[in-house]
Amino acid sequence: MNDELRERIETEAEKHALVNAVKHESEADVGAVMGPLMGENPDFRQHGDEIPGVIAPVVSRVNESSVEERRERLAELAPDWLEEIESEDEGEDQILPDLPNAEEYDDIRMRCAPNPNGPWHMGHARMPAVIGTYAEEYDGEFILRFDDTNPEAGVGRPMLWAYDEILDEIDYLGFEPAEVYRASDRLETYYDHARRLIEKGGAYTCSCSGEEFSDLKNSAEACPHRDKDAETTMEEFEAMVEGEYESGEMVLRVRTDIEHKNPALRDWVGFRIIDTPHPREEAEEYRCWPMLDFQSGVDDHLTGVTHIIRGIDLQDSAKRQQFVYDYFDWEYPEVIHWGHVQVDEYDVKMSTSTIRELIESGELDGWDDPRAPTIPSVRRRGIRGEAIVEAMVGLGTSTSNVDLAMSTVYSNNRELIDDDADRYFFVREDHADFTLAGEFPDAAHPPVHPDHEERGTRDIDPGNRVRIEESDVPADGERIWLKGFGCFRKEGEKLDYVGDDITAVREEGVDVIHWVPADSATLTQMRTPDGDVVGYAEPGFREADPDEMVQFERVGFARVDRQEADDETVVYFAHE
Repeated sequence: MNDELRERIETEAEKHALVNAVKHESEADVGAVMGPLMGENPDFRQHGDEIPGVIAPVVSRVNESSVEERRERLAELAPDWLEEIESEDEGEDQILPDLPNAEEYDDIRMRCAPNPNGPWHMGHARMPAVIGTYAEEYDGEFILRFDDTNPEAGVGRPMLWAYDEILDEIDYLGFEPAEVYRASDRLETYYDHARRLIEKGGAYTCSCSGEEFSDLKNSAEACPHRDKDAETTMEEFEAMVEGEYESGEMVLRVRTDIEHKNPALRDWVGFRIIDTPHPREEAEEYRCWPMLDFQSGVDDHLTGVTHIIRGIDLQDSAKRQQFVYDYFDWEYPEVIHWGHVQVDEYDVKMSTSTIRELIESGELDGWDDPRAPTIPSVRRRGIRGEAIVEAMVGLGTSTSNVDLAMSTVYSNNRELIDDDADRYFFVREDHADFTLAGEFPDAAHPPVHPDHEERGTRDIDPGNRVRIEESDVPADGERIWLKGFGCFRKEGEKLDYVGDDITAVREEGVDVIHWVPADSATLTQMRTPDGDVVGYAEPGFREADPDEMVQFERVGFARVDRQEADDETVVYFAHE
């Protein structure tokens, strides 16, 4: 890296560090700066291994400045960025766009309608995050409806344990549904509405094969069953309900416009026969099941939903359902369409079916494997639901596809956990051991938390040997500062104590590093999105409680998962 590039990196890093500090009214963080810095400067990426070392002193200088000095410096370097932050501050109360025609409704009711075919991946969190936030803003109600009317074997089949799992995930995100429905409990309601629709001439039974009807539909030709009288249709529908037909033998179609310009809207299927029993005991006897557009459309009306948010790719659903609403003379809810959300960082596709396949093949340990882009995974890593909600709400409701940077979630989470996370040392598997020499202190006393003197210090007995990471090993004759302990000079396989004068760090540029006693450190497995890491934590870490969030200095935040009886500790890495 030449001097010109280094100077560019330092300048850009200072701007991003200032933005990070000013926006969040806290100290800047190297990890939070790295994401936007590399994203906006692709030519920096080839120097990715060197950049943290270049920007760390810059971030430290920013953190040493006052709040007012940070604003003044940002105004000097990037006035537009400061203006944008101040504009966001002024509009903090307006988190999301106004709901359309909200003033026309006495109460706002919005629904989240998942298929309980497994835990949620990260993309699923967007709907409850936004709906829950709208419900809070409008003093409205968040309705949860499990759309579980497809018991067929396959990726869409409901899983019994997923119902409670999803409810637990919504609670984790910070919301509580006002009402919870299971569509599989409501079959008789759908049958009643199908009968009413038949009486109104809005539906007919059809025994065409799927291929036959597709050919007719695409040619805008009516199938031979379309003019069937209501009495015959009713008899055949009752036979469907009684299970007298086999799968594929008979369907009930909603009569629309067979010449509609959009073939997808022509006489669509409202009910079909499924021979596979539903996994819920309460619904296992049913064989005639509504299609999602029929079931969802009826439920939205009956449960008083005022506003629906759905993907831009589901625009046809509203158009299909509108035919049913017209037959019943119902008012259709307000609809907001949005684009898909993509999440960076993960190698695993954000797909329930893909994740399940990887679990079943043994490539992932489970839904909470740190490599999986799922809610159970980030939760086990110690990411707070609030951090996810804030990031999702920040994406808005654009019809364009949007990208969620996990660095945003991590930045939000850092603010939530930093103050409470005690500090510890952790040395990763690529390490070197050194014998201590000279008149060094009996113990090291690094602070429990650098911002909370009242919490005191950790007392670490170094013994006669210490362990440091390979990347921190200095050249012979050079000095390093073992944090909380003192200054040492490397002499072959030894580290000679040379004193505790902090000017070695402040004025002479001696590196401050983390370390652990080689003979008493705690063997620790760290599970991360990039794979498992084995290392050693300082002895006192054995006292950390499961589920506690800690920060391994110069490594990152982690959640204590369990303390094993065989003296091994397991933690899940959260973020830097």
